[in-house]
Amino acid sequence: MQETPQPKFKKSSLTPKTVGSKKRMWKSLKQLLTSERNLQWKDAVTYSSINPPPSFRPVKKYSDVSGLIALYTDPQTKLNYHNAEEFTTVRSLPMDLTSGYLALRGATSIVG
Repeated sequence: MQETPQPKFKKSSLTPKTVGSKKRMWKSLKQLLTSERNLQWKDAVTYSSINPPPSFRPVKKYSDVSGLIALYTDPQTKLNYHNAEEFTTVRSLPMDLTSGYLALRGATSIVG
């Protein structure tokens, strides 16, 4: 019997390595985090200790009425809105609801 030759496009270094009779298994993220928590090094850089830099993209604004992406802000009430229909709704809201929407968003409730 002839042994089939390994195809030339396959590298033998890329085949799964065996330790004893077991194949090496990949660890899940949960397993990595658990094993890193058990490390004795205090100054070690781990997967969970790396903080990303702040984003250069501007923060998206969402409509206070519908939750859609807000393209406009009403200068009178300072509420964000998506379209002309929401603009009429924003202008017809009483002042207590307007200040409630601003408080939910965390904006200052200076309504003029």
